[in-house]
Amino acid sequence: MKDRLREVRKAIGLTQQEFSDRLGIQRNAVANCESGRAELSDAVITLICRTYNVDEVWLRTGAGEMFRPRSREDEITAFLGGLIGAEGTDFQRRFISVLAKLGPDEWDLLERRIRQIAGEE
Repeated sequence: MKDRLREVRKAIGLTQQEFSDRLGIQRNAVANCESGRAELSDAVITLICRTYNVDEVWLRTGAGEMFRPRSREDEITAFLGGLIGAEGTDFQRRFISVLAKLGPDEWDLLERRIRQIAGEE
């Protein structure tokens, strides 16, 4: 499991410190697990899977895919959750704030413009 833990962390582009900070655990716990000096507890495995959308079977055994498929709603929730936390930039927060204030006509106009930019019209 130590190699899969490192693989997850590197796949999402985080240092051991960043990875552990988001989980609310000590960095040395991650380092010890990655080096094979310690095992992950069931609670930490569950936390990793929930926080980073990792498939628990894959993390424990290596079978299947690293990440669980996400629904559109899950992707939106994860993105917005990141905006609220330290991950969001000022621009992203301002942009979402503007979107939140749009009325139906403005949403229609925005959709038409995006379709034009994407070459769908």
